[in-house]
Amino acid sequence: MAVTIIDVAKRAGVSPSTVSRVISGHPRISPSTSSKVKEIMEEMGYHPNVMAKSLVSKTTNTVGIVLPRPAEELFQNMFFPEVIRGIVTQSTRSKYDLMITTGINEREELEAVTRLVKGRRVDGILLLHSRRQDPIIQFLRDQNFPFVLVGRSEDYADILSVDNNNRLASYDATRHLIAQGHKRIGFVSGPPNLIVSQDRLDGYREALAEAGLESHPSWIVEGEFLQESGYRAMSFFMNLPERPTALVVIDDIVAFGVLRGLTELGYKVPVDLSLVGFNNIQMAELSTPPLSSVDISIYQLGYTASQLLIRRIKGEIETQTNMVIPHRLIVRESSLLQRRD
Repeated sequence: MAVTIIDVAKRAGVSPSTVSRVISGHPRISPSTSSKVKEIMEEMGYHPNVMAKSLVSKTTNTVGIVLPRPAEELFQNMFFPEVIRGIVTQSTRSKYDLMITTGINEREELEAVTRLVKGRRVDGILLLHSRRQDPIIQFLRDQNFPFVLVGRSEDYADILSVDNNNRLASYDATRHLIAQGHKRIGFVSGPPNLIVSQDRLDGYREALAEAGLESHPSWIVEGEFLQESGYRAMSFFMNLPERPTALVVIDDIVAFGVLRGLTELGYKVPVDLSLVGFNNIQMAELSTPPLSSVDISIYQLGYTASQLLIRRIKGEIETQTNMVIPHRLIVRESSLLQRRD
């Protein structure tokens, strides 16, 4: 027979309401009583009925994570497992569980979030992508529901968000290639509706303009955050009559696609083409050659976003907070060739 809260109360010599207050962390319960009750709960193998507790408290101690694309594509990019690792670490420390949802398009994503919010399945939402005119953000704002955006919103300044200065990060990456003597520098971007794609493209263009260099339209290619996008971009670039001698690539996984294509065609990095990526995932250091990359502290993005959301859920944050996580350029062999055109 399952152990009940009454059984625990009898063994501890306290009332069932005292046990309930210990479970909920009530501040008026003394440390000694709390410790005693918790010890007896562990001895008896008692686990609180979370569903019943949530009906009374109207909370679930659960955070929802909205993934931006189907899972079969999502986990081909190491950004998301790493940002989720940060979220899991902080949420676990705060004793919050996680619920993950996604959809194959924006409509399905909105429907999934609506079910979570309307069904009171979670106490807050973490959005792992930032798009222009995002209907999910509008819905969460209309519902006055706690959420944190990993990224930056162009449409709303009054939301909680955690991001890098992606424009400056891309500027730094481009300036590094300029300092290596490159004058023809291309850019491999992500989907144009994502804010991160536009911010990094803007930083690239700013660095070129400052150096008096041309930003040629044919040297900018859009794609997805997948290795295959880099492979296709490389094929395009290497067939241009006047091709770039260096590329800023929006993501390390995409850069690996560029490397793969170059290797298949017999080109060498950085002799024939220099590369700088983003995210500084572990494989960047192990690639051939090792990939220069902008470290955006992915784990810290997830950890900080989870921390902000839980503070918002608890009512500790009322006003907007836009956290910016610092970046740093990690220079490796893929961009270290001194050359002059």
